[in-house]
Amino acid sequence: MEPWTSEGDHRISCIPCGHVYGRSCLERWLTQRGNASATCPQCGRRFKHKDIINIYAPEVAVPNNDLEKQLRFCRQKLESLEEVVLKQGKLLDEIISEKNHRSADVGVSKRQKIAEHSDGRTYLEPSASASAASASVNSCRFVLLKELSFDGARVMGIDASNQIILASGKAPGVGGEHVLRKISMLSSHEARTIQLPPDTKVVKDICILPGGSALFASLGRRLSLFSMTTNSVVLQCNLPLPAWSCSAHDSDSHRVYAGLQDGRVLVFDTRQHSRPLHSMAGLSKHLVHTLHSVTDNSASRKLLSASAIGPCMWDADGNQSSPKLLLEDDNQRVCFSLACAPPSSDLLVASYRPKADYSSGDAGAPSQAYLSQTSTQSGAGKLGQHTVIRRTGNASFAEGSTCHSNVSEVRMCKSAIVPCGNDEHLFAYGDESHRGVLTWRLPSLGVHSGLIPHRQPILDLRYAGSRVGGGYLGCLSDDKLQVYRVDR
Repeated sequence: MEPWTSEGDHRISCIPCGHVYGRSCLERWLTQRGNASATCPQCGRRFKHKDIINIYAPEVAVPNNDLEKQLRFCRQKLESLEEVVLKQGKLLDEIISEKNHRSADVGVSKRQKIAEHSDGRTYLEPSASASAASASVNSCRFVLLKELSFDGARVMGIDASNQIILASGKAPGVGGEHVLRKISMLSSHEARTIQLPPDTKVVKDICILPGGSALFASLGRRLSLFSMTTNSVVLQCNLPLPAWSCSAHDSDSHRVYAGLQDGRVLVFDTRQHSRPLHSMAGLSKHLVHTLHSVTDNSASRKLLSASAIGPCMWDADGNQSSPKLLLEDDNQRVCFSLACAPPSSDLLVASYRPKADYSSGDAGAPSQAYLSQTSTQSGAGKLGQHTVIRRTGNASFAEGSTCHSNVSEVRMCKSAIVPCGNDEHLFAYGDESHRGVLTWRLPSLGVHSGLIPHRQPILDLRYAGSRVGGGYLGCLSDDKLQVYRVDR
């Protein structure tokens, strides 16, 4: 009944019948039975001292059944509370909707005011009336659940099953350390601050894993596994270069991925993490800023990545010599974000901004007219584009509809695809000039709605589906976190 160890007197061992024990227990059992031979306590097969075989395991995790039962009970209780909150929220929305029925037309027209650029393109301009905390068109509605003030926030992840939000940032003050903030969506308390190990540096991406843990990639050359139960980093994979993105597949949370600064993608197994299983070279040396684990239409596991040259698809098991670029490389634009709705890879949206520095002799440079059109007001970024990418075959993709909005000139802000039921989806992105989230219908990219603006530009958007229907959309800027419930 004593816990096994990876080495020492009580190291994990087995006997010819295959049953596993700690070595000191087997030796004690032999001594009690006369030291010549003894029978296996489980199956009765006889063994001798020379039959004991050491098992070489880098790490031995001993499950605590009581804690697991307690955790399952807490999760069931949270799911029950989630259902209650969802029902009460819908009831409240119905009451508010009935009360404001006479002014509904006015409200919709304010939320969907359309402004026009000088070049004829249109974008959605959310108004102050959006503070009603909800927007509704067709079957999808956003209801503000939580709003918190932050200082130095960067990226986030949403654990919809356990109603937890994990956000990275920097502790207040000069020289503040990089920290994680853990927020319960069911509690009114402020975020709990968790110190990260030394030299973690800036966290660039967070991926929520099944079973109450999170994966995050950082510029400190670390791919880290964080336990939501113990509020601590329980595993770190050392990387040759800073990591900008990470991902894991829902069906195999032991297999994790890191996108590096030099365009490589590394594959690790968390059960044996001393070195990567595979190191896959990209098509360029541009950093991998986005990773999504998906399945293709033949149910094979794939990995979607994005760097400056555009979105690529990889074989998730490292059997592919190089990734496949989904669209032809366009040297007039830079891809800085890729949204998808895992596990499907059939509908994607890539976000681009125009390239900045062109030499006068570069034949591939865009025309001066194009550059003048993409410049916007000072501090409002540039006019970028969001392009739908649709699957057209087993391994082929094509560009679809395109819309325009003001995007950052330097940051790689995240975007999201939001399922709305009935096989309908929305694309969400933080417009730079309005500093608020705008949404478009997919695949047409027709204007849908705008959410409550922030004081600072939107840095990260995350959608997480809920088991009881609907889901959650998190919107993060440097100084504020908003969480919306998405009702279908």
